Amino acid sequence: MSFTGKYELQSHENFEPFMKALGLPDDQIQKGKDIKSISEIVQDGKKFKITVTTGSKVLQNEFTIGEECEMEMLTGEKVKATVQMEGNNKLVTNMKGLKSVTELNGDIITHTLTMGDLTYKRISKRI
Repeated sequence: MSFTGKYELQSHENFEPFMKALGLPDDQIQKGKDIKSISEIVQDGKKFKITVTTGSKVLQNEFTIGEECEMEMLTGEKVKATVQMEGNNKLVTNMKGLKSVTELNGDIITHTLTMGDLTYKRISKRI
């Protein structure tokens, strides 16, 4: 199953409390909560390039399954991480106390971020 495609954010849960816990300033949180977000994923075998555009902010990460890489977090901080694939439709990584699970089911991507007992879930649909 290929992740390649463009996906538009349909809904998200726990955005504000999660972003506060990450340390984002309130003005950024308020701006970000209602902005349309587009994720573009290019998959070439085990190599991935993911670009998330939210308003004027662009977050881009590239990685190869099973290899350590540098990833940019939502806060702009760069951290080392290794992304693993579970089955053929789930990407899992841990970075700096944050667990990220991205699951593809048909045209829907569910991205779940967990930090301690706080969970933020984004649901995006292929466009």
